Amino acid sequence: MGLLENLKAKLAPAKGKVSDFAQRHEDKVQHGLDRAAKAVDERTKGKYSDKIQTGTGKAKGAMDRIAHKGDGTATGDSAPPSDSPPPTT
Repeated sequence: MGLLENLKAKLAPAKGKVSDFAQRHEDKVQHGLDRAAKAVDERTKGKYSDKIQTGTGKAKGAMDRIAHKGDGTATGDSAPPSDSPPPTT
């Protein structure tokens, strides 16, 4: 068994626990992310607001994917939004 397979086997039980936690406490985690983003933005006096918002959005999307893994209700985007319009066919 390779190193990667061994690591995956050892982490498999933790995946279920993290997903369960995310489902039960999704609203609290989302609120915590918002509070942390606000605190950091205030401390940096808005200098990095765009980067903080991008990071917060990505963290919320990841949290949403973890919480709703397998039930088809995840709303988080898998890719960050782009400024260019979608291609037309």
